[in-house]
Amino acid sequence: MSLYEHRVLFLTVTWILAFLVASPALSRLLVFPRTEFFTELWILDSNHRVDDYPFNVTRNQDYSVFLGIGNRLGYCAYYLVEVKFRNQTQPAPTSFGPPANRTPSSLPALFNITAFVADETVWETPLTFSFDYGYNEILSRVEFYSLTLNNVKVDMSDYTITWDSEKRGFFGYLFFELWIFNAATNSSQYHERSVGLRLNMTVY
Repeated sequence: MSLYEHRVLFLTVTWILAFLVASPALSRLLVFPRTEFFTELWILDSNHRVDDYPFNVTRNQDYSVFLGIGNRLGYCAYYLVEVKFRNQTQPAPTSFGPPANRTPSSLPALFNITAFVADETVWETPLTFSFDYGYNEILSRVEFYSLTLNNVKVDMSDYTITWDSEKRGFFGYLFFELWIFNAATNSSQYHERSVGLRLNMTVY
């Protein structure tokens, strides 16, 4: 092997070793193109966990959770969260299936929460809520008066829940639909995300 070939082999091995040694450091500097863009939406319990959500609800008792949004869209986004409530027969939002089939609930929003969230950041807020309601023994149903969310009282006089004989409870669903501002239409559109709490409204 000639001196030139030795030199080429030496330089090749040196470059390969140098690249292998430097690759962990280079990986921190290199910016790879992002291929997925999405938004995260979640609820955590009062301890910032997922194992102690409110369930058996008592009239005029405060309950606390955390609502969070994670922006992975590649740009700063303006979000709107619509807070809604439904009984077991009313329409729920859909977040799965083909995009054309993902629709919000047709129920009106009781409360709106807005947030600007920068790309690759998380926004989170504590929520404290309570319900004022009564039990109508003649009709065997729960009749709501109001929802108080973060010290704001909202009228719920048109809301009722009937007894679920199969599951043996008065079950309601406090849920949160995620909407996002669309600059092209200058309006908010359903962002195909929702989370909620299943609640048993105790009457005794």
